[in-house]
Amino acid sequence: MYPSGAKQYQRVNATSEILDADPHRLIQLLMEASLTRMAQGKLAIEAGDMATKANLLGRVMEIIGTLQSSLDHSSGGEISANLDRLYDYMNRRLFQASSANDIEMVEEVMGLMLEIKRGWDGIREDYLASQNNNDADSDGSRESSSQISV
Repeated sequence: MYPSGAKQYQRVNATSEILDADPHRLIQLLMEASLTRMAQGKLAIEAGDMATKANLLGRVMEIIGTLQSSLDHSSGGEISANLDRLYDYMNRRLFQASSANDIEMVEEVMGLMLEIKRGWDGIREDYLASQNNNDADSDGSRESSSQISV
């Protein structure tokens, strides 16, 4: 009885965090979710649970596709172009990892995602400051964007 209640609480808590998140935080949440699922995918490979592995790594590839589609190439310049290529590489490696049941390839992609996430986490303060400046300039009316400038 309690485990199902705890899972329900986790779902409600996660949904609440997503609904309250600003665009920058949403990208952080996507990165965190991809890392969690890759770790779970590694465990599934080790356990020989190929259906779970395929499901988890497929979900990670979808997340990476979402991250890739959120790039703002008009503002992001060379950084967004480089991230676009890196996300493409990461998805190809995950596909190979899933096909070959190769934990090392999954770990390689995890390392790349961690590096991207560290950089994204590092600009959080700048993002919040820019949003506060935008809020002050627009007399409190805040626009939300689905694209993040990277």
